Amino acid sequence: MEPVIEVGGLTARADGALLLYGVDLTVRAGGVTALVGPSGSGKTTLALALLGETAPGVRLRGSVRVAGVDVVGEEGPTRAARDVRGRVVSYMPQHPAHALNPARRIGSVLTELARLHRPDGTDGSGGTDGSGDSGGTGRAGGAGGGRSAAGREHAAGALRAAGLPDDPGFRRRFPHQFSGGQRQRVALAQVLACGPSVLVLDEPSTGLDTVARLRLADRLTRLAADGYALLLLSHDHDLVRAVAARTVTLDRGRVAAAGPTPEVLPAPAAPPPPVAVTAPVRPSGAVLEARGLTAWLHAGRRGEVLRDVAVRVPEGGCTAVVGPSGSGKTVLARCLAGLHERHRGHLAFRGEPLPVLRRRTARQIRGVQYVWQEVRGSFDDRRTVLEQVARTAVRLRGLTPREAERQARAVWERLGLSAEHTARHAASLSGGELQRAALSRALLAEPGVLICDEITTALDSVSTELVTAEITRLREESDTAVLWIGHDLALVERLADDLVVLDSGGVVDSGDSRTVLGTPRSETTRLLLRSRHLGTAGPAALEPVPPGVQRKEHLQP
Repeated sequence: MEPVIEVGGLTARADGALLLYGVDLTVRAGGVTALVGPSGSGKTTLALALLGETAPGVRLRGSVRVAGVDVVGEEGPTRAARDVRGRVVSYMPQHPAHALNPARRIGSVLTELARLHRPDGTDGSGGTDGSGDSGGTGRAGGAGGGRSAAGREHAAGALRAAGLPDDPGFRRRFPHQFSGGQRQRVALAQVLACGPSVLVLDEPSTGLDTVARLRLADRLTRLAADGYALLLLSHDHDLVRAVAARTVTLDRGRVAAAGPTPEVLPAPAAPPPPVAVTAPVRPSGAVLEARGLTAWLHAGRRGEVLRDVAVRVPEGGCTAVVGPSGSGKTVLARCLAGLHERHRGHLAFRGEPLPVLRRRTARQIRGVQYVWQEVRGSFDDRRTVLEQVARTAVRLRGLTPREAERQARAVWERLGLSAEHTARHAASLSGGELQRAALSRALLAEPGVLICDEITTALDSVSTELVTAEITRLREESDTAVLWIGHDLALVERLADDLVVLDSGGVVDSGDSRTVLGTPRSETTRLLLRSRHLGTAGPAALEPVPPGVQRKEHLQP
């Protein structure tokens, strides 16, 4: 087939830094091309260039053609670029919060996107899509108006293609009422609702459990078989091996390798056996503890998302929480961090009751630090990222700005961020770089307990090793307790002493991590284990857990 995407000699610069240099890339319809490389190598800059878009301050030069339309030329993005966005090429960002409008129900936005970008998306009939949102302006769409039957059908099909239900109750929900993994799939549904021929997917497996990740691989393969051209940006090399015929590696803005995926990404060597962490643990008490924790989304205790959950983290220990997307892991983390107030139960830090964040003392705020998955919105674009990282030590520990910045640079460098990054703002850093900056900010508080919610999903393997080494160092040298939330079971095996498995808001398995993973009691745990290796699980691993089994297991002690 003729190439759908043709990139030639593409160069990108920002603040004197070279982000891309002479990049060539070809993507054909009916297949998946993967773009891999370390955090900050230029993958997202290249992806945005396919739409004729850039981050603030970035200048493009070179040639980008999409479906025969010149999107970028020697003078930068062209006027014709706007004609291909959405209806020809659609982009899903790494962090769903950038694509989802927090003030709009997802059903109305999906219908509006189909109406705006598809030729059959409107019939002028008026009405709504059943979401209760009959107008307004979506972040991804223009002015609201009549919703057509065709638009509603396209929206429903996009939800199904993204692995989500298309019932009215689901369509009426707002983005904040989904888990991180569910928001990722809602963002994918928005891309599909536009009816493009080219899909550019930036880290689509972020926040997905092993079962959802396996299903994503199947969906991407089916989309390619249906004739879509897919460009997949990913640090998940197992996903790339499973779906991509061709892979291009970027390194410091240049193409370092390109060719068939098995040649660019050979099969990984067998992983080494897990090494036990020898951090000192005091079994007499917990630094952080929750008992009988129940949480809900709406006033009047409606929309229950956690039910009678118990978790404890001893000093110097690491307790991991895993489970399917939407099982309540992030709500649990937010309750412990004091950010989710609609809950009841007992929360304690060093034996003292732990109130919601607005009522916590400075000692409690410093003692419990939370690093979450989508950190972009927590940085101010008016100040450098290093300034904001250092500010934590000034506010919570009383250090001088000079000493705080010195300590911030030391943590910064241990996490693999260079001196060149210190003067940059959030908009010019990659997702993986910002994730490590957010971790640095929490570490500058010298907390007693660190809550890590999917903090390695945006990282390449080298950066992940730097982060886990820093976590291990903190446990060994400072007795820092860690609550680790993640989907990577290999990392859980390496880091965690204890493991809690959540499903549908309840605990279905708990205990010593090796015991839980070696002899799981619940079908949920067994399902996560069966689907952990892409391409090796049989069809049975994709079968959903029967609701009756889940409810029965939630009642077990």
